[in-house]
Amino acid sequence: MTDSSVPATGTADRDLRAFIAGLPKAELHVHHVGSASPRIVSELAARHPDSRVPSDPEALADYFTFTDFAHFIEVYLSVVDLIRTPEDVRLLTYEVARDMARQQVRYAELTLTPFSSTRRGIDPRAFMDAIEDARKTAEAEFGTVLRWCFDIPGEAGLESAEETVRLATDDRFRPEGLVSFGLGGPEIGVPRPQFKPYFDRAIAAGLHSVPHAGETTGPETVWDALTELRAERIGHGTSSARDPKLLAHLAEHRVPLEVCPTSNIATRAVRTLEEHPVKEFTRAGVLVTINSDDPPMFGTDLNNEYAVAARLLDLDERGVAELAKNAVEASFLDAAGKARITAEIDTYTAAWPAR
Repeated sequence: MTDSSVPATGTADRDLRAFIAGLPKAELHVHHVGSASPRIVSELAARHPDSRVPSDPEALADYFTFTDFAHFIEVYLSVVDLIRTPEDVRLLTYEVARDMARQQVRYAELTLTPFSSTRRGIDPRAFMDAIEDARKTAEAEFGTVLRWCFDIPGEAGLESAEETVRLATDDRFRPEGLVSFGLGGPEIGVPRPQFKPYFDRAIAAGLHSVPHAGETTGPETVWDALTELRAERIGHGTSSARDPKLLAHLAEHRVPLEVCPTSNIATRAVRTLEEHPVKEFTRAGVLVTINSDDPPMFGTDLNNEYAVAARLLDLDERGVAELAKNAVEASFLDAAGKARITAEIDTYTAAWPAR
């Protein structure tokens, strides 16, 4: 686990953290299994004692300490292996929504990797029923709106791409909440262009393209995502800062970056927070959104990511509110939904000095 939390060292810091805690938000880059809290991971590990994942919440802190991105993937997949039944899927999804609601997340596009569940024997229809039941129940109980991104696990190859696009486009399986199609996992040795036919099918079926790119590889991977996969948003895009032409393209075409500062430190994609390129992105006029990625695994949450970004970008409350509105703008929520959350952010921010 990493410690990139921003200590509240003075009244201004405490006030900003309090502001962030109550700020209505949207989140666009957050993974289903990666959002499992230590409590839920422990419960799932106890259900499946043959797993090597510790069931002691305190032991998970050491287990979630990563040496590099490859080690993170190894640990992540061990947690994926805890999701073995539709009941596990529903529990995880509902509890993730509960944690989001506690952070005032009004809308989230949650990245799911259905291939990881179907290959472990979960019936595809049962998987879809579980996530949809959790989504609808959570929205009714917490007011948090969830939508899905179906994600190809790049390390599993083209077989996983075929299965993922089949589940995303076949009306027998496609869930009501599905809005986008993604690509995750390691980038090194997993070139983006090979996935073009699968993204073409997903886009033809009305889904938005949101691949990870440029997290642990160079800006050429981001270009591939844009030109081959027709990306509408880029997951991470960390190396984009190394290519001024790419930054200019992202800014001109309003292609948002889903920035996850603590994740990038935890996986060693970036060495230190001070070296994080989010400052270069904003200076270049790129639309930046702030996200938590796999929050419990990285010892963070969305509120902390906003506090980290505020420190890196030297933002006050109104600057943080603008970041929150960026996520709403970059989302695939309908116009009425965007207007509603944006108005809520503005109302909250305008009232803040009076508190």
